Amino acid sequence: MHNLPLLTTVAVALAYALVGGVVARRLRLPTIVGYLVAGMALGPFTPGFHGDFETIRQLAELGVILLMFGVGLHFSVSDLWHVRGIAVPGALSQMLIVSLAGYWLGTSRTSRPSASSCSSRRTRARTRKPARQSR
Repeated sequence: MHNLPLLTTVAVALAYALVGGVVARRLRLPTIVGYLVAGMALGPFTPGFHGDFETIRQLAELGVILLMFGVGLHFSVSDLWHVRGIAVPGALSQMLIVSLAGYWLGTSRTSRPSASSCSSRRTRARTRKPARQSR
């Protein structure tokens, strides 16, 4: 089943999305919840249908591009201006927190010497010849 054609992979993915969307609407949830559950059901870690991983990855990238395009079409500066009181501080605090977390992770992992660097120092210390003492 690893050599499924592109058409079969897309058809099964759309069928899963349709079923997930209908079930989500019946449960009075947003359809995106159904699509997400359908995506998890199609994932490589669940039993059932498994399409060509590389094809699915490329289609997912295309889906993200189309999603960003759709968000860009619906973007309104006036809507952003109305939520600026929460959006600007939220964005700035998110950037600050992520930057500090990245800095902390980077420095905490590199500040300690590794076992290989310690052993190489010991090896160099043992291989040095002692200086001659002149009398």
